[in-house]
Amino acid sequence: MLTRSFCELADLVEGRRVLVISGAGCSTESGIPDYRGPDAQPKVRNPILYQQFVREPEARVTYWARSAIGWQRVAEAAPNAGHRALARLEKAGLVGGTITQNVDGLHQAAGSRRVVELHGNLRDVRCLECGLSESRTALQKRLLDLNPEWDGGHSSAPDRDAQIAPDGDAELAPAVARSFQVAGCRRCGGILKPDVVFFGESVPKTTLQDAWVLFEEAEVLLVAGSSLAVYSSYRFVLRAERYGLPVAIVNIGTTRGDEIACVKVRGRTGEVLPALADTLL
Repeated sequence: MLTRSFCELADLVEGRRVLVISGAGCSTESGIPDYRGPDAQPKVRNPILYQQFVREPEARVTYWARSAIGWQRVAEAAPNAGHRALARLEKAGLVGGTITQNVDGLHQAAGSRRVVELHGNLRDVRCLECGLSESRTALQKRLLDLNPEWDGGHSSAPDRDAQIAPDGDAELAPAVARSFQVAGCRRCGGILKPDVVFFGESVPKTTLQDAWVLFEEAEVLLVAGSSLAVYSSYRFVLRAERYGLPVAIVNIGTTRGDEIACVKVRGRTGEVLPALADTLL
């Protein structure tokens, strides 16, 4: 791992308070696929839009049918070496916090404590009518009670050949999903939505405020496993450039911040970050 770029990365972050911006590349080694990495599957469809989910009952049926299959992959995923390395660096006081685009909760599971989830998390669902929250695990049981043939252990389960998608759901033909029964809110029967930010939906102001608090404490920005293709994360790199805050990037492929970065290490976060922790601690 002692490449020139890695040594430059270690020199850059040593003795400085680091803010991590993490993306899907941090979780691919935990078995959760991404949309843009070199190992990503060809895109079959676009992610669901917020307005689609709210306004179109058919879209919600399709979403929850796919989610009933894909959720188990997220629920069973475990933190990888990259997540654990960031938790070690935070515990040692070198990482001041992590702003993540991921919705899988693996940073917290690894032991990171100062985490801002820009796009929310899949652990909970919320009623759009009354606001009642429910765990995704509890909802999964209700969904499978309503649709027993969708249980993965069932001989006729429609998920036998389903391809798992990055959003905690799965690729499934609309015709197959059409018969799925959707569960409503336990209190009022209203529409349940995962507690994540869909495309076309804005990051909550309170979440952004929490993220900017971490940013203001930082002395260097470390982008880990993100192509920075979406503005919600790219904005931090742009502000770092304006403030003269050094930016380092660890990613397999090209990112939108490459020209801004002082250092770019091409590699998997599950390999580079543990080596960085071993070097600094």
